[in-house]
This record gives sequence, structure tokens and C-alpha cells, in this order.
Amino acid sequence: MRGMGEIQFAPVTPPPPDPPYVPPHWLEVIARAIGRVLVWLGDHVLGPLGLGLARGWNLLLLLVIIAGAAALLWLAWGALAPWLRALRGRRQADPEWTPAPAAALALLEDADRLAEAGHYEEAVHLLLRRSVADIVSARPDWVAPSSTAREIAGLAALPAAARRAFTVMADEVERARYALRAAGRSEWDRARAAYAAFALERLA
Repeated sequence: MRGMGEIQFAPVTPPPPDPPYVPPHWLEVIARAIGRVLVWLGDHVLGPLGLGLARGWNLLLLLVIIAGAAALLWLAWGALAPWLRALRGRRQADPEWTPAPAAALALLEDADRLAEAGHYEEAVHLLLRRSVADIVSARPDWVAPSSTAREIAGLAALPAAARRAFTVMADEVERARYALRAAGRSEWDRARAAYAAFALERLA
């Protein structure tokens, strides 16, 4: 086998090692500058800040607790505000409140004209919309922006006649809108009588 030229038995001299890497001078300058900045930050900023946080840990914890309590109170107020408004409305009930007679008569005249033209559903709806507007104008603390006619009809602060009137008008409007049963003369007479009994009781 040693006589065969295809196989090499003599040791091979390894290649010389690569010269060590020498960074350029500008990179060394930048690295030294960054190191000095980091040392300065540690001595003058991060170190004092850490010591301050360590010494003021109790104050920081107190601030976190106060912020958490404020957030809980805000959430609780958002959940309880409608209930508190309703409770205040019950305590401040004004059973004598009715719309101004002149405004009530003008509303009935407008609604009567619609009914005479055969627009009974529009006439009932007009009574309901204007009645809601009267309550919002006179007693804004009783009604929330999202209150429905059905919710207004359940307000304990309203006189009983007003609640009946709102219930009748809301029934007719909902029946026409959701049950697709258009209001006729009898439905209009029912809603008008309920509104007049409430709004014109001072003139009776």
C-alpha cells in the first residue's frame, strides 16, 4: 500500500492561523464613548433613580392603591347612577306636574288635524314624541338620553294619569311599528282621551 501513489502517508503541514482581528480605530473610539455614557448614566441617573424608588416604595404603593380605588369608584358610579337617578325621582315626586295648558291644547290641535286627515298613527306618534319632549324639558333629571317611552311610563315620579297616558300611547305606537297593525280611529280616540285626561286635568 505504501508503494501506491494514490494514498498519502506523509503528514500534512496545517495552514498558518488567521491573524487576530483588530477593530478599526473609529470603532474603538465609539465603544469607549458608549461605555463612558453608560457609566455616567449608572452613576448619575439609574443609580439615584433606583435608590429613590427603593426609598419611596411605600409612597408608590400608596399611589397605586389610590389609583385602583378611584377606578373602582368610577365603575361603581357608572353602574349605580341609573338606580340613583330613579331613586331621586321617586323621592322628588311631583304628582301635580302636568304640561302647560296652552302647550297641551296646541299639541292636541296639531294631532287632531293629522287625525282628521286620516293619519291616526302619525297623530298618536306626535302626542308621544311631544310628551317625551315636555318631560325632558321640564324634568331632565327624570329621563336619561336612552330612556324609552315604556321606561318613562314606569317612572314613579310621574302622576298616575301621566303614566296611564304614556302606557296607552306607547302601546299604540309599538303595535303599529312592531305588530304592523296601523292605528285606526278607535286607537286614536283612546290615545287622545288618555293624553287629555292627564294634560288638561287642571282645566277640568
